[in-house]
Amino acid sequence: MTRPRHPLQRLDETEQEFVLRLVLASGSLKELATSYGVSYPTIRARLDRLIEKLEDLVAERPRDPLADKLADLVSGGVIAPRTAKELLKLHRAALEES
Repeated sequence: MTRPRHPLQRLDETEQEFVLRLVLASGSLKELATSYGVSYPTIRARLDRLIEKLEDLVAERPRDPLADKLADLVSGGVIAPRTAKELLKLHRAALEES
């Protein structure tokens, strides 16, 4: 039986690069935001998305396409992180009710 790959190995190259840069910045999101040339909230949202993805990989849960789309919209500056979180919360509550 083959052993499953480590969750960090299952991230795409861009996500692995993000983790590497975060570690090299000693976990400083402010420094990371500066190095990417984006705002702190954008980096925070990206990190939150990555944490959620890793949690899903560890628990072997399928990804939520809406969560991924909202994260892309936040990263692109189309919507605010707070708005994305509210929408995702409403979406998940609706799923639980059905």
